[in-house]
Amino acid sequence: SRKIAKAIVEARAETPIETTAQLAAIVRSVVRKTSDTDPATKTFQALRIQVNDELGELERALDQSPRLLREGGRLIVVTFHSLEDRIVKKFMRPSGHAASRHDMAALVQQQEEAGLHLFDLPTRKAVLANADEIRRNPRARSAKMRWAVRNTVPVAQAYEDIHD
Repeated sequence: SRKIAKAIVEARAETPIETTAQLAAIVRSVVRKTSDTDPATKTFQALRIQVNDELGELERALDQSPRLLREGGRLIVVTFHSLEDRIVKKFMRPSGHAASRHDMAALVQQQEEAGLHLFDLPTRKAVLANADEIRRNPRARSAKMRWAVRNTVPVAQAYEDIHD
């Protein structure tokens, strides 16, 4: 947020920020805690997502999946926050591929309009960790697993034709 950015700039004018603890303290000084999650945690997550281009990497991986999976192959994706989950959920729904921003979008859109779907969804709901798993692995608390099965729609050759 602008508030966080402004606080960081002001703090850096006084002294360099050399530790994550210093940065976390700056964030906490300007953001109210509205939930159980530390505001600094959300800020570090946002920085990591941006620096590593995590959402772009996810979109590129999903875009490649129809070409890389054989008929009957399983696409399994585990997400840890809502931004990732929204991308995966949108991709896996029957009309979601047409919304792709990558090169295969036009081909997939034609197939979708013809009633051909790249993936079958055995279930539309995400699989969540149960209480026992969360107790053994607290990081599983926010995990959602979604899966789909590659259909018989011939996409590999058409995809390669686009790139020739």
